[in-house]
Amino acid sequence: MTHSRFETDAVIVGAGPVGLFAIFQLGMVKMKAHVVDALESIGGQLTALYPEKPIYDIPGFPRILAEDLVERLAEQAAPFHPHFHMGVTVDSLVRLPDDRWEVGLSNGQSILARVVIIAAGAGAFGPNRPPLEGLERFEGKSVFYYVRKREDYRDKTVVIAGGGDSAVDWAISLSDVAKKVMVVHRRPKFRAAPESEAKLKELADSGAIELVVPYQLHGLEGSDEGVLTGVVVSTLDGGLRTLEADRLLPFFGLAGNLGPIAQWGLEMSGPQITVASGTQATNLPGVFAIGDVSGYPGKLKLILQGFSEAAMAAQAAYPIAFPGESLHFTHSTSSGVKEL
Repeated sequence: MTHSRFETDAVIVGAGPVGLFAIFQLGMVKMKAHVVDALESIGGQLTALYPEKPIYDIPGFPRILAEDLVERLAEQAAPFHPHFHMGVTVDSLVRLPDDRWEVGLSNGQSILARVVIIAAGAGAFGPNRPPLEGLERFEGKSVFYYVRKREDYRDKTVVIAGGGDSAVDWAISLSDVAKKVMVVHRRPKFRAAPESEAKLKELADSGAIELVVPYQLHGLEGSDEGVLTGVVVSTLDGGLRTLEADRLLPFFGLAGNLGPIAQWGLEMSGPQITVASGTQATNLPGVFAIGDVSGYPGKLKLILQGFSEAAMAAQAAYPIAFPGESLHFTHSTSSGVKEL
């Protein structure tokens, strides 16, 4: 092994929560992993976009902050000594004569492995920005697409636009610290977890949150320096209303770009890589996809589903990494993980 070429059992593309759990699952079947991510820090969207967002659907944790989940996943993976390549992208994937894959990185290095596990989520991501005149003037000053610290919104009047999980969850969370929270949505029904929607409406009934429905964003009012004073909203038939506000949080989802991954010859269905349910295998031998980037009938875009997929991929990857060897898998309780 040279400095510019590494060798390992598996390469994981993506250091988000599912990629981090894949390190653990591979380690449980004695497979070493190198992990590649374009971001400078592990955790993917959880770290980069909303470290203080509460997550409610992780087994054993009724409520856990995104950054705390990442910290625990890293702790869980640590005994297996993963090698991280952060701040670089995977530019190429080449099949070698010995059936290994050469994973080419943007820094000129490469990694040789028999197994590649793609856990890239939505790939390189950015927010879907609302088409509002003069929006750029307010971005980063009073219009934000992510919440990194709840305390930044203490005693602020906040307008949240959107009807999905992010909009609903942040409305609930910020209602504890903000002076006022208003949620703008085009319809009374929200596209969030039923329990979260019920909590939102409970807070609205108590006056802790104002639901501005059915309305949509129409314009922004404020200074040339980007200080927001009001958010103009409109009904579907054109009726206008101005909401006094210090902050606007538009949550209209993320636009993802898989970049070079989409050019590797993988079978795709829209933005998702088609995999075999039960193994997460793609159409390329030794290449697997897990988490949001993978697709199959009955797929749920949940972190916990990604965790399950990481376990299935690790089991299916073992005979590829170690041809001819039998896998005698034991439960984690009897494997002595802490002693590795």
